[in-house]
Amino acid sequence: MPVRGDGRELPTDRLVMAAVAFEGGEDIAEARHLARSFLTDLRKAHGVPVSDRAMGMVQLVVSELVTNARKYAPGPCLLTLEVEEGAVEVTVWDSEPCLPVAQAADPGRVGQHGLEIVMAVCRSFAMHREPVGKRVVAAVALADDPIGDEAGSA
Repeated sequence: MPVRGDGRELPTDRLVMAAVAFEGGEDIAEARHLARSFLTDLRKAHGVPVSDRAMGMVQLVVSELVTNARKYAPGPCLLTLEVEEGAVEVTVWDSEPCLPVAQAADPGRVGQHGLEIVMAVCRSFAMHREPVGKRVVAAVALADDPIGDEAGSA
């Protein structure tokens, strides 16, 4: 259960999430903007601590996963952000059933590091084939420490 900055739990009767479908013409910056707005609203409207690190990492994960979906899957993709157990679950569904594979680390390789970066910065990472396409789910912790280095607290 998510906990507010004052230590109280968020009400279980209110689902804290955002979702958007991308049809193909949208810029990846729109996905990052949705993530930033979601986290800002989470902090301001719900009192949930969101660290500076979480703010940046969620935007990075969203950017990488939506970029991969737009690049490798035909048709639309769906981005969902949801608070789950002290983390933001970033879920991207697309129509390509083939699961991505992270390449072996190679500091000489230019590009194609997105999936390995996502896997390195997330608390958890999973991929699932769906009846149509696949779903990639990555969770980023909201707070770096028990006090919570809140983003935008200045």
